[in-house]
Amino acid sequence: MKLNELLGGLDGLESGLQPDAEVASLAYDSRRVQQGTLFFAIQGEKADGHRFIPQALERGAVAIVSERMPSSDLASRWLRVPRIRRALSTAGRHFYGQPDLHLKLVGITGTNGKTTTAFLLDSILRAAGTRTGLLGTIEYRVADRALPALNTTPESLDLWSYLAQTVAAGGGGVVMEVSSHALAQERVWGFPFAVAVFTNLTRDHLDYHKDFEHYFEAKRRLFEGLGTPPPAWAVINVDDPWGRKLLEVAGSQRLTYGMNSTAQVKPRQIDHWQSGLEGTILTPAGKLQLASSLMGRANLANILAATAASLAYGIPLGKIEEGLKNLKAVPGRFERIDEGQSFLVIVDYAHTDDALRNVLSTARELTRNRLIVVFGCGGERDRAKRPLMGEAAGSLSDLAVLTSDNPRSEDPLLIMNDALVGLQKAGKHYWMEVDREKAIRKALEEAREGDVVVLAGKGHETYQILRDGPIPFDDRAVAREVLREMGYYRAE
Repeated sequence: MKLNELLGGLDGLESGLQPDAEVASLAYDSRRVQQGTLFFAIQGEKADGHRFIPQALERGAVAIVSERMPSSDLASRWLRVPRIRRALSTAGRHFYGQPDLHLKLVGITGTNGKTTTAFLLDSILRAAGTRTGLLGTIEYRVADRALPALNTTPESLDLWSYLAQTVAAGGGGVVMEVSSHALAQERVWGFPFAVAVFTNLTRDHLDYHKDFEHYFEAKRRLFEGLGTPPPAWAVINVDDPWGRKLLEVAGSQRLTYGMNSTAQVKPRQIDHWQSGLEGTILTPAGKLQLASSLMGRANLANILAATAASLAYGIPLGKIEEGLKNLKAVPGRFERIDEGQSFLVIVDYAHTDDALRNVLSTARELTRNRLIVVFGCGGERDRAKRPLMGEAAGSLSDLAVLTSDNPRSEDPLLIMNDALVGLQKAGKHYWMEVDREKAIRKALEEAREGDVVVLAGKGHETYQILRDGPIPFDDRAVAREVLREMGYYRAE
């Protein structure tokens, strides 16, 4: 493809290259460069792409795209742009044949609930006969092919590739989790969302965004449009005060959801069981009969979000009911571990104080005896949330086991001491065990009939990130192994 076909019309472009120069591929990672590649040098949070320009040129890069001025010896092979990620997305869209023209895109943002809402909506779309793409924290799915997820929202070049693959597989819709980092860094610049969903805003990522206002402003960008008009539909949780602020954003048709009586999509009468949720949801299209294997109030909110987004998408109530019923579980999201034991074991991704409160409140409704929680706080992340998580764990459980959770380069004991302040404030019984496997073992060996044990923080993750890098670790696998060693066995 020619250079002017990729970047033609981009504001502020400065280039010494011929506009009809041939480009064979695009890359922002020098390891993916081959002969004829246009290389985008991006200054990232941890790595600077400019450091890898020599490697890119050695591998055959036809030219470099950067926000910086070129050195004199590279002036003839340099394209200077004012915003590198906007240029990357513009080029990616054209290189992959503008796949958005053949797809309906749904973007979901918020602190908690994005993943479950995305899985629910994907299930509903498939029940309605649409082949889909699903991009989020757990995996990237193109039609029926699953790929590992490196980030909740990847770089735009990768997104355009996944969209193109979805089109090639006969897909008609893509559901995408859109993180605040991706919005702030313009990784979804130029993506025309048909529906945007806001779940909630609670304390998280303030090490990056610094305060709630900047965190909210990043989320808000999805509803304002990034290089595109605002989404056709804005689906907003009006139980959340930040969601109500989003009602001020103009340009989209709005559909609200929540437990709030003013919401357009809301529950009427819901029964909560260990087997799931049953009841009636009121919508502008009529009553929906809910039968879901998902449990708890937080999942009810996710179901309301997915229902509202499906209505905005144009899916009839009957197919929404079918899709909600079809989804049996979401990996690492209030996921039940059943080896035939006499107590309930739940694994959940909750790694903020609000998410932990939601999970433990739901678990409390299910316990017939004690509630035991195993939790930790991540290293190299917002320290201020650690005592808040400790207080949440201590105040809502009967026994809290404080342990390690992705300490990264920090000392796990120092991280635990930060959380201990809040845990002690709650005044409840607690244990400390830095070895996460031992902590899980202690909690399970302590459990008795009718108890609920919650393993919080890692969810679907299959690794523990230590100072020297990641090691294999899966809360679900550890729990199953310990339960079997304890003599439990569930026949398949």
